[in-house]
Amino acid sequence: MSQTATDTLTSASLSSPLPERRVGKLAVLARGLPAELPPLPEEDTTVPHAPNRTPNLTEEEFKLAVQNALRYFPVEWHQTLAPEFAEELQTRGHIWMKRFRPTEYEMRAYHIDEYPARCRQAAAIMLMIMNNLDSRVAQYPHELVTYGGNGSVYQNWAQYLLVMKYLSDMTDCQTLVISSGHPVGLFPSHPDAPRVVLSNGQVIPNYSSKDLYEKFFALGVTMYGQMTAGSYCYIGPQGIVHGTTLTVLNASRKYLGTANMSGKVLVTSGLGGMSGAQPKAGVICGCITVVAEVDENALVKRHTQGWVKEVTRTLDDCIQRIKEARANKEITSIAYLGNIVSLWERLAKEPELLVELGSDQTSLHNPFNGGYYPVQLEFKEAQQVMVQDPPRFKQLVQESLCRHVSAINRLVNRGMHFWDYGNSFLLEASRAGADCMAANGRDFRYPSYVEHIMGDIFSLGFGPFRWVCTSGDPEDLKKTDRIARDVIVELMQESPELVQQQYQDNLTWIEQADENQLVVGSQARILYSDTQGRVKIAQQFNKAVKEGRISAPVVLSRDHHDVSGTDSPYRETSNVTDGSKFTADMAVQNFVGDSFRGATWVSLHNGGGVGWGEVINGGFGLVLDGSEDAHRRATLMLGWDVNNGVARRAWGCNANAEFNIRRQMQLDPNLRVTLPNHAESSLLDSVTSRFCKK
Repeated sequence: MSQTATDTLTSASLSSPLPERRVGKLAVLARGLPAELPPLPEEDTTVPHAPNRTPNLTEEEFKLAVQNALRYFPVEWHQTLAPEFAEELQTRGHIWMKRFRPTEYEMRAYHIDEYPARCRQAAAIMLMIMNNLDSRVAQYPHELVTYGGNGSVYQNWAQYLLVMKYLSDMTDCQTLVISSGHPVGLFPSHPDAPRVVLSNGQVIPNYSSKDLYEKFFALGVTMYGQMTAGSYCYIGPQGIVHGTTLTVLNASRKYLGTANMSGKVLVTSGLGGMSGAQPKAGVICGCITVVAEVDENALVKRHTQGWVKEVTRTLDDCIQRIKEARANKEITSIAYLGNIVSLWERLAKEPELLVELGSDQTSLHNPFNGGYYPVQLEFKEAQQVMVQDPPRFKQLVQESLCRHVSAINRLVNRGMHFWDYGNSFLLEASRAGADCMAANGRDFRYPSYVEHIMGDIFSLGFGPFRWVCTSGDPEDLKKTDRIARDVIVELMQESPELVQQQYQDNLTWIEQADENQLVVGSQARILYSDTQGRVKIAQQFNKAVKEGRISAPVVLSRDHHDVSGTDSPYRETSNVTDGSKFTADMAVQNFVGDSFRGATWVSLHNGGGVGWGEVINGGFGLVLDGSEDAHRRATLMLGWDVNNGVARRAWGCNANAEFNIRRQMQLDPNLRVTLPNHAESSLLDSVTSRFCKK
């Protein structure tokens, strides 16, 4: 490493205080890497830690990984750090640099004015980053994993410290470029450019395999950012609870013929960062939700936070509570500490059908490294086998998946309805040889929830819009709830009948949001909304900030799991039927288009939800500071961010999308979209039979 590069990272000039910065406990963020080598801490056993990884590096690759990690530090520290990093790599499978995890301040979202930044936009980004690493929010905070088992904010703590330093120094004529967690540096730009442009996991397609990912991550050259983990937009399990609520509610309408879920039972699995939303969503829908979880830490966390109401520790107790709750038509959520396969197999043996709806949210994008635990082993034993004997662990996982599907099949044959929740459950089960394929041998036996439920909602432009109040004041959040409610009521007066149900569902959601106690971490809210709703809500938020009714800026974002943000053939775009669901132009175009229409930061990821190499997705953040400039940015960018995906879905011949994009063109004369002409099926049958004769 050159002396110039070392000076750039550790020199006194970069650690000197700036006169215009606030002085407080967060002033240390402007320091970057410490001037002196900090002490090596003992492992904190009060927080859960990520499973050890198995990258299977060669000797040369091992040496390269240590060399790559040392690049961040001055040469005089290398004698101390080299063996330390080598030991961490050998024992944990990755170099997280635990020596450099900051302990001078509590990791959480603070008031935006407490951040030592020259630029308000940069301060907002710092707030969002720290929220993603808050121990109440993050799954494995000390390994910088926010959710999903491996959805990371950064690869190591040096990257975190340097990013915070760059954001502290940044002006509105600079853009910070971040590549898979690594801060490349500040580059000259202009006030209309994004303050941060980041990408995660952008690997050459032929090398985007799960095995190579483990190697690349150990080398420190790429990162799995999931969706909102690596784009700094995660807001705790609330971020998925609204979508889960809509999914469960519409599943009941579709499969059971009613929105009244009294006495109905939903069985699923997972109480992690995303899956932890399921019990809360079930309660909001008015049903009995039963969630299996093998990790006691995750279960206790969600129970303590109030996201699941009851805990059962044996199958007998769990089954008894299901029977009691069904008989009394209770609205409750029941956690079962144990393997979901055991629960499904027990339910399949019961003489009475005790469950109407079923799904799964184990992290099967990461099946062999902690995302799924086989039923044959206890949790702690499985963690050991996973590291000590990876081939055996893989075999056990695949055997477990076959049993998993078999039990579900038996229940479906008796009348239960099951859907894949886009977590690669059916994909990995099929690879394991489970009986999960349809009669044609090409499709899965069970639909993706996007295919049957959410896809048509996306095509109407409704998706997971979200915002964060940077004051941290719950009163500001309540004010935003009221503003959003008023906008929905206004739009309902002029909206077509096809979208009325969506507006009504979301009006109910926002009116009940505060009483449902959804906040974990930052003062944030999620609301499914369409083009008109997002733009109007943003404009009204910005006006409220300008007038002082909201005391500090509001950050807008969304889940990548949205109308335009994600190309994923087994989830977000699974209902695109023109053969293009395996292409990724939409997500890439969305990332680029957001960047020059006003986003404060933009991100593009490989992986997320269904796994590495299976999806391309992107996101954004947009700061509303009460200015006319923020009004302009929100109006221009949010319209594109939704309508790009609606146009793609319309070209794929989705009827809801065609209806919606025609309406959008009527509302905005500057919008002109290519629409499909529909061929008669009889003509297609005729020419196919003529030219494709055997």
